[in-house]
Amino acid sequence: MTNVLDLTAAADITETTPAWVALKNAAIALQAMQIKDGSIPEASNHASARELVAVMVESISELAPSFPHDASYLDAVIADLGRWVEGGFGEPDFLASILEFAPAANRVNGVRHLVVFPMYTQNGSTNRFVEAVLIEVMWPDFIAELEAGDYNNKLFVPVRFIDFTPGYDTNSAVLFPETVAMREVPAFTWGAIFQDREAARFAVVTEAAAEITGLELPADAAELLTNQKLSEETFIMWDLIHDRTHMSGDLPFDPFMIKQRMPFFLYGLEELRCDLTAFRECVKIERGGSADPETRHHARLVQYAVVFDRIFRFAMTGTRKRNYDAVAGQLMFAWMHQHGVLHWTNNKLSIDWAALPDVVVELGDAIDELYWRSIDRPKIAHWLAAYELVAGTLTPHPASTWAKGADALPVAGEPGELTDQLLDDEFPLSMFYEALQRKMAPVIESTKGIRA
Repeated sequence: MTNVLDLTAAADITETTPAWVALKNAAIALQAMQIKDGSIPEASNHASARELVAVMVESISELAPSFPHDASYLDAVIADLGRWVEGGFGEPDFLASILEFAPAANRVNGVRHLVVFPMYTQNGSTNRFVEAVLIEVMWPDFIAELEAGDYNNKLFVPVRFIDFTPGYDTNSAVLFPETVAMREVPAFTWGAIFQDREAARFAVVTEAAAEITGLELPADAAELLTNQKLSEETFIMWDLIHDRTHMSGDLPFDPFMIKQRMPFFLYGLEELRCDLTAFRECVKIERGGSADPETRHHARLVQYAVVFDRIFRFAMTGTRKRNYDAVAGQLMFAWMHQHGVLHWTNNKLSIDWAALPDVVVELGDAIDELYWRSIDRPKIAHWLAAYELVAGTLTPHPASTWAKGADALPVAGEPGELTDQLLDDEFPLSMFYEALQRKMAPVIESTKGIRA
């Protein structure tokens, strides 16, 4: 069994380590020759590509002794790179190496990993280019205790960036194995989230939004914006509970994780359900009194983080083309406003902090009720009920066919015909958000590629 000393052997590998710099630069140069699927079709580039892969292999070999916990994985990466070269740089297949990479097996605070894959980066690059990333696991003691207790989640790996290639100089804050180029998709045992990027982005956006709207923050909420470590730990707690919720609860027959064609707002409800489950559980922890003071403190901070990230960043990030996360953020804001805990008066935003938790939990309960009833409903009836839930709080576009109800929709046809009837911007931004977005858009854009 790998011991702690082995696991921390990579602590001296940093963004300035020569072998890492050589690996990173070779990967970047290789990206310039790849096309979207990761292959290098231009034969005139193959000689240079072979030289770059040789540099990568040499660098990985030099770095490998510092990562004994990843020995079998790094051996597999070298072998997969070799097969890619021998195959004439066709579409890469790194199935062998992704099956060997198991960061969830070593969730020890400070453990580092060297990650090299041809991959796209979610919310980042859609190209399956060769990317190289140095990461460090974050696993605070109170998180280990939570995970060992009521919030078991063996797949969750919270990490921070040490350094990365351009695929992560983006909005991507996750490292998911299914993004790797491979011939088939097996069952995976981990998923990593860059909590440092989430925390840093949260601080920049929330601070700007609070200043623009005149929102006065409680002292503990304000500390989240200036204490990076505290914010990272808060996001770890949030994501620990959120992530496990995708597979728990009264789920519709087709779980969210399976790729399927559904009305886009359903994806927003699923992500919001998971966030509000984390919110509800943190209210229980804070009010229950059985947890230690540190955990209860973080539980309260998670509540602030969920609300601020949802109503400020999510609601205004990205295009208006079927943006399910934006709809979910808008829904939370409007729900809070219509239930009397959020006010926009005299051009100033205010929140009733004492009443906030119960109102937000009510929204989570409404989504849970929708899910619970789904097992007794046909798919189309579930979709329509979900639309009614959203449209009961958010105003649909005046041109919406869905807003006219079942009589106006092709409910006798295939489900896909219903999805086609949705407008790209089915639930437009309110006047409040339109005005706020003009001021917030440059701030949100500035967080692209942010590092703690």
